[in-house]
Amino acid sequence: MRLQKDTPIVSAVLVAINVIVFLICTFTGDMLYNKGRLDIVSVLVQGEYGRLIWSMFLHSGINHIFNNMVILFFLGSMIEKEIGHVRYGLLYFGSGIGGGLLSLVYKVQTYNLSGSIGASGAVFGLDGALLAIILFGNRNLATPFRVVLMIAYSLYSGFASANIDNAAHVGGLITGFLITFVICMIDKKVKSERCNIEY
Repeated sequence: MRLQKDTPIVSAVLVAINVIVFLICTFTGDMLYNKGRLDIVSVLVQGEYGRLIWSMFLHSGINHIFNNMVILFFLGSMIEKEIGHVRYGLLYFGSGIGGGLLSLVYKVQTYNLSGSIGASGAVFGLDGALLAIILFGNRNLATPFRVVLMIAYSLYSGFASANIDNAAHVGGLITGFLITFVICMIDKKVKSERCNIEY
C-alpha cells in the first residue's frame, strides 16, 4: 500500500499521454493542432471550451515537450507523493486551465488571435504548488529562497524568449499556488480537529 501511494502514477500517465499525442501529431501534421490549440476565436466565439484542456497535450517540437515532460515527471512525482494522486490530478488540470484562462484574457486585451499550445501552464502550477507546500505545509523539501529563485528564472526565461505564452505561465503559477494553499489549510484543519478529539 505504501508503494502504491509513493508511486507517481498520475505523473507517469500524464507524461505518457503527452508523448503519445506528440507522436500522433508528428505523423498527422496539423490535424490535432487545428482542433486543440487555444485561441480566442475558437474558445470565446465558437464555444470550444474543451481547448482549455486539449491544448495542454500539444507541443510544438522536441525541445518543447522534452523540457515540459522532464519537469512534469520529476517535480510532479515529488508533489504527487506529498498531496496524493487525486489532489495532484486536480492540481495539474486546474493549473493548466487557470493558465489557459489568463492567456485568453491577455489575448483579448491585446487583440492577439494567435493560438497557444503546451503543458507549460500546468507545469508552472507545479512550481506554485511546491512553494505553497514549503510555506504552508511545513515540509522541508527545499528552501523558499531556492524555489522563488527557480520560479523567477523560469519566468525570466519565458519573457526573454519569443513566441512564449507568458500569461499562461503566470496564470498556471498563481492557480497552482492557490490550489495547494487551500489543500494545506484543509490538511491543517483536519489534523487540528483530530488532535482536539477528547477520549
